[in-house]
Amino acid sequence: MTKSSNTRTVRIEWGDCDPAGIIFYPRYFEIFDASTALLFERALGMTKLKMLEKLEFDGFPLVQTRARFFKPTRFGDDVTVKSTVSFGRSSFDVEHKLSLNGDTCVECSEKRVWVIRDAGGRLKSHPIPETVLKQFRD
Repeated sequence: MTKSSNTRTVRIEWGDCDPAGIIFYPRYFEIFDASTALLFERALGMTKLKMLEKLEFDGFPLVQTRARFFKPTRFGDDVTVKSTVSFGRSSFDVEHKLSLNGDTCVECSEKRVWVIRDAGGRLKSHPIPETVLKQFRD
């Protein structure tokens, strides 16, 4: 199994928070989704839009997710998100760890599937191209 990771910093914005000034929990899933896309962008040197244009690829839908919340984050916090991917044949797992000043705030796991469209236009799983896996190994 090929494994790779990426780390980025995200600022918690006013619009991410509930009236108490604490991040509204669905915003974490938006952060993690963007972190998954960025993981691929950095490894492949192309945006998700370019992936759609240049690869045998019609997306990587989420088929399972789970999160554990340990500590809230608030407006103005600069959090660190470390995302690690492990590849299977046509699916991959991403583990996200969001932390603030070294303290883990949220852990999230995702299972996603590499998909293409069949002749009828329906999405179906497809083996992750070797050219993609190679970029994560290099």
